[in-house]
Amino acid sequence: MGIKSDRWIRRMAQEHGMIEPFGDQQVRVNDGSPIVSYGTSSYGYDVRCANEFKIFTNINSSVVDPKNFDAGSFVDVQSDVCIIPPNSFALARTVEYFRIPRDVLTICLGKSTYARCGIIVNVTPLEPEWEGHVTLEFSNTTPLPAKIYANEGVAQMLFLGADEVCETSYRDRGGKYQGQTGVVVPRT
Repeated sequence: MGIKSDRWIRRMAQEHGMIEPFGDQQVRVNDGSPIVSYGTSSYGYDVRCANEFKIFTNINSSVVDPKNFDAGSFVDVQSDVCIIPPNSFALARTVEYFRIPRDVLTICLGKSTYARCGIIVNVTPLEPEWEGHVTLEFSNTTPLPAKIYANEGVAQMLFLGADEVCETSYRDRGGKYQGQTGVVVPRT
C-alpha cells in the first residue's frame, strides 16, 4: 500500500470524477484576501467546508448516545462562519463530493492552521467505493468560542492505494452512510 501523488489525484478526479468540484491547484487567496488553503497538494487534497453547520447544544439536557442520538441536540446554521461554543463541537460537510475507488482507502487529517488554534477535525476513513459529501466534526477544545470558515480549507485527504482490490467494499456492504449529502448525524 502506498500514498498517492498529486498526479494520480488529478487523473482520478478528471477521468473518474473522484472529487467534484475539483481544485487542480492549491488555492490560498480569494478575491485578494488570504484564506485557509484548499485544493491539490503534493500527496493529498485539501477539502473545503460548506456553509451548512449543525452546532451541538445541550439545551435539552440530552445524553449523547451513539445508538440513539437526539438530532434535537443540534442547532442548524447556514453561514460563511460558524462559531463553535467553548468545549463543544459542530458538524459540517465538505463542499466536495467523493467517489473512492475500490482499491483505495482515504484518510482525513486536520489542517495545522486549525489544530494550532485548538480546533480538531475528526473524520473516519473513507472506505473503498464509499461516495458522498464527507461529514466533518470540529471539536473546539478551547475555553473560548472558535471560528470555522466556510468555503475554505479545513482538512486534508490522503489516498492510500492497495496492492490488491478488496474482497468487500463499502458499497458491497450497503454502508449506512453511502451516497450521503448534506450534514449527516449518527445512524445505527
